[in-house]
Amino acid sequence: MRPVAGADRLQPPALRPHELAPMTPEPDDRRAALLASKLRLLAAERWELGADARPGGFPKGATLVDPTARRAWVLVEGDAERRLGGALAVSLRAGVEELHVIVDDPVAAGIVARRASAFRFPVHVWRTEGRELVAVAPAATAADPAPAPEAELYRPVLRAADLEPVVEGGHLVGELLGLEVARVVVADDGSAHVEAGVGRFDREVGAMMFAELGETDALARAVDIVRRYRTASAERHPLNHLVPERWLRSVLVARPELVGATSLRSVGSAVPRQSLNGEGVATAVGEDADGRPLVVVCSTGVYLDLVPSAADDRLTHGPDARLVLAVPERDAVPITADLAALLTAPAEIAAIPGDWRAPTGGSA
Repeated sequence: MRPVAGADRLQPPALRPHELAPMTPEPDDRRAALLASKLRLLAAERWELGADARPGGFPKGATLVDPTARRAWVLVEGDAERRLGGALAVSLRAGVEELHVIVDDPVAAGIVARRASAFRFPVHVWRTEGRELVAVAPAATAADPAPAPEAELYRPVLRAADLEPVVEGGHLVGELLGLEVARVVVADDGSAHVEAGVGRFDREVGAMMFAELGETDALARAVDIVRRYRTASAERHPLNHLVPERWLRSVLVARPELVGATSLRSVGSAVPRQSLNGEGVATAVGEDADGRPLVVVCSTGVYLDLVPSAADDRLTHGPDARLVLAVPERDAVPITADLAALLTAPAEIAAIPGDWRAPTGGSA
């Protein structure tokens, strides 16, 4: 029998010695496995787990669901104060009746407990002490402090530059369609000045670029640059993709009738945003057509922590106010409505139709 032509080329290549070693998991996989093991050990110390208790993945954490006991646990290692919505979504999907959230950071744990207290769904928050779990009490209601009086003197300057003055975390900033373009900085000696730019790094660069200009001219130059790109029709650019939820808020402040309000003003959130990247919410307060206090919380995309964040902001700005969740129509997904219905005082959803970024976008 003659060998098949080219058969030598069909043989698998010889493996090098290092290729004979078993494949090791990627670092992220190993971390996920460690967190899953940690969660099971913590849960088993306090509860009797059913034979069908199953682990699952979770951003910066792990989940464990016991169908027999109708109970779920979620371990959150990072950014925990913004993960309650995801934990509740896990509970809804699993059909459980009780949720336990375990957080290592005691400060974040208190914030999670405060947010959990807004829901009628049973949520218990724990922090770890070794292999022990300690119940966590809700943190005090967050405040949105006023800026220093020296900073308030610059409010007319921001308005003159066609910026919306916004107070958040005790700072006065000027936003153009939701994007921070200027910040009033108060020095240790009590003096104040305006720094123009998008974010801290950009403000530092702007201070060098516009060093020869006065504050007003430097601010006008920064506004002109941002305005060029912060439009619905502009070519794709970071300046028209950053903090879209704040852009939506600026639209609603200008057109409050889109959410059934007579007036709205921007306010800070209970947990302020730490950077211009990533997901978040933007909040405004005002009155509805019947004169009732209103808290409107804006989000874009499918942000699972919208409802807990909104409930927290309502607690800060008006515990008895109507709560409206404003999202683009395409982002009004069922999970948001399901989570909103779990609040002790349920929230309403306002789906903004059309291209809300356009000057005449959306409709009442």
